[in-house]
Amino acid sequence: MLPIRRDLRFALPAERIKNWHEQGPFITHFFNALSLLFPQGELFFMDSVRHYRQRIEAPELKKEIQGFIGQEAMHSREHVAYNDLLQAAGLPAHTLDRRLKMILDAQKKYMPASFNLAVTIALEHYTAMLAEILLSDPSRFGDSVKGYQQMWYWHALEETEHKAVAFDVWNSVIKPGPKRYLLRTGTMLTTTLLFWVVVFDFHLRLLFADRRSGGHVKGFWRMLKFLYGPKGVFPRMALPWLHYFKPGFHPWDHDNRARLAGIDRLVEEIEQAQNGYGPA
Repeated sequence: MLPIRRDLRFALPAERIKNWHEQGPFITHFFNALSLLFPQGELFFMDSVRHYRQRIEAPELKKEIQGFIGQEAMHSREHVAYNDLLQAAGLPAHTLDRRLKMILDAQKKYMPASFNLAVTIALEHYTAMLAEILLSDPSRFGDSVKGYQQMWYWHALEETEHKAVAFDVWNSVIKPGPKRYLLRTGTMLTTTLLFWVVVFDFHLRLLFADRRSGGHVKGFWRMLKFLYGPKGVFPRMALPWLHYFKPGFHPWDHDNRARLAGIDRLVEEIEQAQNGYGPA
């Protein structure tokens, strides 16, 4: 699976940044909180993989790394633009971005490269799980604003396309054995805790800053159902998360490459929107 760098830009109506999701601002701000993680997070992923690139000998994996870095660079750029809309709407996007940058810069400076790569493959598994949830169930977005839907679908498709690249780098450069397994799985446990602490912190800060969404019982109930209901995000992630702890785990054990069949059509729609035309 060779990741392809796609240079796309999205029509995101600025006036809808606080309420673009069909189910209202509470769920909108959950996705907005995730978006705040991506500019710095994608840079961290690129640096973690790039650190080991010179040690990779397999020509195909070298090409996949190049595609991975290209895709992550595009994701970072587009989420910077997305997050600038949050800032312009009076939300503390830049402050939260700076905080995350300080944390990740310190981690890159003081933690071993192997640990940073382990964090990367753990978070790449998270993005792959979230991507599968979005791609497998169109009702997750329903009638949400088109440009935002397109951006999240594009991101989900490319995360699926490159979901194994960092993991294959890991398998190539980290010596096999119990220590590798323990580092991989132990890092997933700590990363899980820290990831969701940051997401919930950012989510709450966006909700508090957007006073119109605060204290809305119906919106809060929708958010709980979206995240924790029988078909919610967390129940859907539980089993794929556990699969990560199998000794022989590989991201393509769950072969969902069929999801990528729609990417050309999505790219066509996005390019038509860029040029001012509707879908064919």
